[in-house]
Amino acid sequence: MTTARSQLISVEATPYYHCVSRCVRRSFLCGYDEFTQTSYEHRREWVEKRLKRIATVFCVDICAYAIMSNHYHVVLHINKEQAYRLSNHEVIERWLTLHRAPVLVQRFLNSESLSETDQKACLTLIQTWRERLCSISWFMRLLNQYIASAANREDNCTGHFWEGRFKSQALLDEKALAATMAYVDLNPIRAGIAATPETSRFTSVKARIKSLRKEQVTAPSLFPFAGKPSDTTPEGLPFYLADYLELVDWTGRQIRGDTSGHIQSPQLSILERLGIEAGAWLTVCTRIEKCTLVGSDTAIQTALPLFNRQRRTALQIP
Repeated sequence: MTTARSQLISVEATPYYHCVSRCVRRSFLCGYDEFTQTSYEHRREWVEKRLKRIATVFCVDICAYAIMSNHYHVVLHINKEQAYRLSNHEVIERWLTLHRAPVLVQRFLNSESLSETDQKACLTLIQTWRERLCSISWFMRLLNQYIASAANREDNCTGHFWEGRFKSQALLDEKALAATMAYVDLNPIRAGIAATPETSRFTSVKARIKSLRKEQVTAPSLFPFAGKPSDTTPEGLPFYLADYLELVDWTGRQIRGDTSGHIQSPQLSILERLGIEAGAWLTVCTRIEKCTLVGSDTAIQTALPLFNRQRRTALQIP
């Protein structure tokens, strides 16, 4: 049975979510179709550009992404506080970047005289847009609709392009966030289409490495790494970039199927800080998509009431 979105997304429980969208039947999002001898590789750039474009408008941050041949992964951070700090005019400006302005809003922007009823209607509409700007459902909707329309135009066909609604998983703590981001960034390596993180095209880890090589602190349109959380650190992911890159590289070398034996590797600082045992970590990093909640036993138990749920369809991280 399909789970209601209200039982999958709760900002009170966690602002971090892993989302996946897959194409229907034999449809190709990207990649090369051997059956029809058609290349869809150029569509990876469509998804990446649209993803980053929407992120500049919404108060939803991109933590990680990977664009595969018939699906894509994205880890998102809901920045509700940012949405509610925006002025009414800032909300309108952001929303109209991707939509046409209703006549009532045009009159509001032009400082025309509005009746009390029209003014209330306009403010209600702005509040609706404010809530949508920090909504993962609306974020994914605008991404998927755009890609589906572009792909159907190119294929000269109509009908569903995506396999129903997107799948989402709540990431309840730092361990779940780190494991899922690594899982997403390592998708091309597990699929055998890339040898290393720095050569895995159309992934967030490659984008971060590219920016690092250009001596940029943060990759454009991606949620930055802020290090260990404290009152003085800027808003961002609760890890250091160097630790995360080392973690991705280490994890990828352990789970590659073309390597025999176990690669001896020193324990990583991020693993030590999060208190994760290496064997348990590898198990988690190969089973991420098996559930709707990811986190420690304590985090899962705490979050269940916030999602109005009693059953534990969750992946527990030791």
